[in-house]
Amino acid sequence: MSKKLLLPLIVVLSIVLSACGANKANNGSSAAENASPSASPAASEPAASEPAAAGTITYQSELGPIEVPANPQRIVALSSAPNVISLGGTVVGVDEWTEKSPHFKDKLSGVAVVSEDKLEDIIALEPDLIIAGSYNKNLDKMKEIAPTVVYTWGKLDYLAQQLEIGKLLNKEQEAQAWIDDFKKRAAEAGAEIKAKIGEDATISVLETDSKSFYVFGNNWARGTEILYQAMGLNMPEKVKADALGPGYYQLSNEVVADYAGDYIVLSRSGTGDNSFMETDAWKNIPAVKNNHVIEIDTEASTYSDPTTLEYLLNIFKEGFLK
Repeated sequence: MSKKLLLPLIVVLSIVLSACGANKANNGSSAAENASPSASPAASEPAASEPAAAGTITYQSELGPIEVPANPQRIVALSSAPNVISLGGTVVGVDEWTEKSPHFKDKLSGVAVVSEDKLEDIIALEPDLIIAGSYNKNLDKMKEIAPTVVYTWGKLDYLAQQLEIGKLLNKEQEAQAWIDDFKKRAAEAGAEIKAKIGEDATISVLETDSKSFYVFGNNWARGTEILYQAMGLNMPEKVKADALGPGYYQLSNEVVADYAGDYIVLSRSGTGDNSFMETDAWKNIPAVKNNHVIEIDTEASTYSDPTTLEYLLNIFKEGFLK
């Protein structure tokens, strides 16, 4: 038997024996919807990677230093996959939410959709690096397969998260250059938008599905980071009160108007039930009556990686400034 076949078999046997010896099943919490890469900044960010021998670098992860490939070629990304792809990282496996984003369809040809529930699928991909969220199950078993870097959702803001992926992939300078450029362009666009719609104008980010509406704070994807953080646009007071802390707030159709700003960014799926938009309750909202609604596609907007952010920045510039 070749070494290439023997190694996966050993790992599988190790995992099976470990599972048999356990007294109870792993009941780790399931992953939250991959809607946003982050919430508030960490108190202290991980330090930059340091060079090491044998084609590796020492990455200072939130769980401590870890040796990772200096140029990983087979990345399984259960978390932060869009950030990795945006930096040109070579992925062989991604989570189902990334696979659903239209931004990455052409870049995921031949890439497997994997999960923490089927480790044998991850083993078969022979990864040299695994990226996971702290919410993922079986992290200790993943570490037996390949170096596994874990991120806690909400510990870093959306730009700091991209920088960390840059450090991990040995592309820190590239990541920092994009961050600096994006912040500059977004701030300039925000100044232009304020000059046109008024310094005090408010914007709400809403999402509708077949049952409910949601309103979002300043860090739950759907362009919220761009509008409220990078551009410095205003959030209605009622949205601040109910959505800013938790990140989002579920609304009944009857109260949507109470959370609507002077402008509405509406996230909706082209395949979803959008019948509420035909009702008088929706049509009588001032922002709707004034044609101050900018629509974005839900599936294309549920991340805050560079590819998604660039897409949304262009939509907002056109929507507010046209």
